[in-house]
Amino acid sequence: MAQLRRPPGGRDARTMLLTQFLDRTGTGVWGAASVLYFTVVSHLDARQVGLLLGVAAVAGIAGSPLAGRLAGRLPVRGLLIGCHLLRLCTMGLLLVCDGFATLLPVVAVTCLGERAAKTLEMLFATRVAGERRTTYQALSRSAANAGYALGAGIAALGLAVGTRDAYRALILGNALSFALAAALVRRTREPRAHEQTAARPDGTGGGRQDERAPSPWRDRGYLLFVLLDVPMNLDDSVLNVGLPLWLVHHTRAPQAFVPAFLVLNTVLVVALQLRVSARAEGARRAAGAVAVYGVTMLACCAVLAVATGGGSWAASLALLGAAALVTLAELMRSVSSWELAVRLAPPRARASYLGVAGMSQSVQKSVGPLLLTGAVMTAGPAGWLALGTVIAGLALVQRRACLRRLAAAPASVTRAADAANHRAVRVS
Repeated sequence: MAQLRRPPGGRDARTMLLTQFLDRTGTGVWGAASVLYFTVVSHLDARQVGLLLGVAAVAGIAGSPLAGRLAGRLPVRGLLIGCHLLRLCTMGLLLVCDGFATLLPVVAVTCLGERAAKTLEMLFATRVAGERRTTYQALSRSAANAGYALGAGIAALGLAVGTRDAYRALILGNALSFALAAALVRRTREPRAHEQTAARPDGTGGGRQDERAPSPWRDRGYLLFVLLDVPMNLDDSVLNVGLPLWLVHHTRAPQAFVPAFLVLNTVLVVALQLRVSARAEGARRAAGAVAVYGVTMLACCAVLAVATGGGSWAASLALLGAAALVTLAELMRSVSSWELAVRLAPPRARASYLGVAGMSQSVQKSVGPLLLTGAVMTAGPAGWLALGTVIAGLALVQRRACLRRLAAAPASVTRAADAANHRAVRVS
């Protein structure tokens, strides 16, 4: 375990982990306070707030492929700094914007910058951590969850005060996190685009290989992976939307129990992420983790289906069990989704492919809550059982499709990419 806890990629990787912690702390502040800010300070009604956040989530879908395309041509380090500074500016604009029409483009650009930044962080880690990217991802997830938890705690203090100035202070705190993140990224070195050295089957690179790189939009196999990865991200909506609403409207559990879900999620992620990642390293293990994800989500949905029966204590325990299961599914997904997105992409076009892969999370954030509230929970316990069955079935389809594509990849290309990754680890 000592070796696993040493961040791969050296000083730059450690700096990026601190950067992500600061970024997610600010994001946690804004995520916990945004709805109340729009309601109390901006005086938007519930319909306007829902539309504002929905349109912003749709705008965020474009952030991942845009970042991936630009990263194939421009330095990742500079682009990531630009994303942090862009969000710094939009947070400042929120302080002077008033009304739905002016807030809409500002919040949409903020969301686009957030999704682009996450894709660039993913690409940075892929280049710096090399073959130990799964370990880096585990450390990244732990740092991010710790940041979210700290941010939510800071937001709770501001919300307890409840004044307009307190809300504005929370926005300034979020903006400060982006400024600090940009300053830290500036201290790192530009990660080498070592994947381009594996452009040819014999491992030789050079020249203007990127001009002939394949397009992810024409790769049906990879697009199928991205499409199937959308339901593989539904654990996010189940945890943040499904569990609280199911508790309130369909069980006898006390409403004060809702924060326990996020607390349990944070504790389990920080405690278990490294252990789970160690057991899912490598492409084939990651594909196997997809199947485990499906089974775990099916179990979670089954527990939610039976949580409606019994008294408050029985419902509370059942919901806690569902929260634990959805967190275990999240741990599996966070490893498998990223590892497979990298492994299934052609090495010489990895930046643009990872940009497209990042869309799956953005799409899920847009349609996941609507699916749960408009279909699953409307159907009652049967809706949860149907959702779990569908996810488990699609997980098996995803696993088979990934194994088939991995088996079809030329062994020479795989060896060349692995060699390039190992060289990058030595350089960093």
